[in-house]
Amino acid sequence: MGTGGRCGPRPGKGSAEGTAATPTATSASCQYRCIECNEEAKELYRDYTNGVLKITICKSCQKPVDKYIEYDPVIILINAILCKAQAYRHILFNTKINIHGKLCIFCLLCEAYLRWWQLQDSNQNTDPDDLIRYAKEWDFYRMFAIASLEQTAFFIGIFTFLWVERPMTAKKKPNFILLLKALLLSSYGKLLLIPAVIWEHDYTPLCLKLIKVFVLTSNFQAIRVTLNINRKLSLLAILSGLLLESTMVYFFQRMEWDIGSDCAIYKSQDF
Repeated sequence: MGTGGRCGPRPGKGSAEGTAATPTATSASCQYRCIECNEEAKELYRDYTNGVLKITICKSCQKPVDKYIEYDPVIILINAILCKAQAYRHILFNTKINIHGKLCIFCLLCEAYLRWWQLQDSNQNTDPDDLIRYAKEWDFYRMFAIASLEQTAFFIGIFTFLWVERPMTAKKKPNFILLLKALLLSSYGKLLLIPAVIWEHDYTPLCLKLIKVFVLTSNFQAIRVTLNINRKLSLLAILSGLLLESTMVYFFQRMEWDIGSDCAIYKSQDF
């Protein structure tokens, strides 16, 4: 969840006073928000002559619109890991990040590898036959498909709840596209699954559960910051997503159980 592509200081059109400002928030490339009160802002900073920069003060809360434009990316990442709302607003509204799709695919690969590793660990088969290796490879693809469907169910559960709970009299519709990007970015904690598997130890199951909790906490904060809603609705949205995801997990478990039963019947008939 880095800050690459940040809308940082850059030259703009000079004004009568010899200053240059950041592009206005009405432009399609950047949507600026105050990281403290979430109010819209026309600019993040003003560039005076001789390289003098002055951060814009929010008219609503009288605080700097975005203090993070002067921070090192490592500091921003640490604040994001701590789930600070200000860091999330900076990343989601005041930066240009286009790694949502790549990050999503990589996180799904990490989750698929974890499931595939658990599956292989439960099936201790050392047969070097090519057919066995081919079957194991397809197991990984199957785990990737299942992980993708479960994450899709999780997002659908969140979107459905937020759509139902949306006030009918609301003038401004929620930006679900931005919310989807925020959820994809806030799922970066799944990248920790690979180190947890590589450095396996007695506490690996506990680490995997803690990673799950961290990802859900990040998703919770992303929903709250993106839609500017209270914690109760954000929590209920997460629970709705988990409910639909659990239903999908139960469906896959039953389906695999039925396949296992068919195989058992087939083997008994052979004997």
